[in-house]
Amino acid sequence: MSVVRPRPARRGGRWIEQWDPEDEHFWRTTGERVARRNLLLSVLSEHIGFSVWSFWSVLVLFMGDEYGVDAAGKFFLVSTATLVGALVRVPYTFAVARFGGRNWTVISASLLLLPTLAAWVVMEPGTSYSTFLLVAVVTGIGGGNFASSMTNINAFFPLRKKGWALGLNAGGGNVGVPVVQLAGLLVIATAGDGSPRVLLAAYTPLIVVATVLAWRYMDNLAPVTNDTGAARESVRDRHTWIMSFLYTGTFGSFIGYGFAFGLVLQTQFDRTPLQAASLTFVGPLLGSLVRPFGGHWADRFGGARITLWVFLGMAAATGVVIAASRAESLGVFLVGFVALFVLSGIGNGSTYKMIPGIYQAKAVALGLRGEAAAAYGRRLSGAAIGLIGAVGALGGLGINLAFRQSFQATGSGVNAFVAFLVFYALCSAVTWAVYLRGAMGPRSRETAVAGGRRNEVPGHVGV
Repeated sequence: MSVVRPRPARRGGRWIEQWDPEDEHFWRTTGERVARRNLLLSVLSEHIGFSVWSFWSVLVLFMGDEYGVDAAGKFFLVSTATLVGALVRVPYTFAVARFGGRNWTVISASLLLLPTLAAWVVMEPGTSYSTFLLVAVVTGIGGGNFASSMTNINAFFPLRKKGWALGLNAGGGNVGVPVVQLAGLLVIATAGDGSPRVLLAAYTPLIVVATVLAWRYMDNLAPVTNDTGAARESVRDRHTWIMSFLYTGTFGSFIGYGFAFGLVLQTQFDRTPLQAASLTFVGPLLGSLVRPFGGHWADRFGGARITLWVFLGMAAATGVVIAASRAESLGVFLVGFVALFVLSGIGNGSTYKMIPGIYQAKAVALGLRGEAAAAYGRRLSGAAIGLIGAVGALGGLGINLAFRQSFQATGSGVNAFVAFLVFYALCSAVTWAVYLRGAMGPRSRETAVAGGRRNEVPGHVGV
């Protein structure tokens, strides 16, 4: 029986040399307690990372006419942070295996001080746009914390618990978006829209606390080692790119809308910074809170089924938003837009549940069984998660650039929403064709087992 004993190894730090979460006795007696502790601290660090990544969605609300930046320029600042956050997810994914999950959490959390302090220095009228753009680039590193956190937590939990654990980890991190928006609302309401440094100063001690707690209480898993072969194999596997496409529709929508919501309200409905800030947090908050439920429902009913219904719902909600935009009805617009956040949050949980299930099914299709199949699934899903997360985050960039172009051309976001509706319809078709059509038919051969439930995966996985 493997016994987990966090102890210093020759590499230094808190290293767990043996880890087998699929062993039910090990999980019940020791593994679950350790995994939950690391999950809690991972959520804290990732949460602050999301808040830092989202800084510019709030800071642009403080940028009045005296800053000399128009709506298109503000959308581009937000888009820049989104792009960098997506790109750094790839190296952040592999940093966990290189440095250890605990060690990299300490490093990545402490790095959040750089954009926070940089923004504190430059946030005042008279600063050049290029300087703001440079700080937005640095702010993007907050987006990388998600990838390393998800890769780390994926290794701690057994397959039957991954939907719940990954959903909770990601949901707790996603809450960082509405929290920083609420904090911005509080600052605007109390100190005024000329005091962005108050918001930035409040986050500095939180970053220090998260860093210290990760250093003191988190663990590294020695069995999670760099495997360039897994990375290459996941890149060659078509399901990595199919799931990246689907995750672009769920998480890309969540982060893109979260960053753009306040600017859309200001630009399309002429809301003041305070009025916009008082509304922008609602959608991201609800979308974050429901993400664990998306993972849980995927554990129970199957990830692809939940994902399909999510995309159909998002297409319908986008239709409501288009109609409300043309009728200039703010109330109906808010209902449709908040529905998009909620549905994308559910879809974030269900798509991430699909990833380990797909690779587990591929292992079975290759003839592997038991721990060998579980290890194969963990190996490939761990490598794929970061790549999928990075590509998915690029959807947020696409959304902000689409809004920028639409508002520049027509003064309205309607054209962008029409493009989004078409994209959600395409995501629905792909989900059904690849992950449900064969599984519901008589020739379906493989199933992934998670939490005692049979979840659909493609009958041709690995073929």
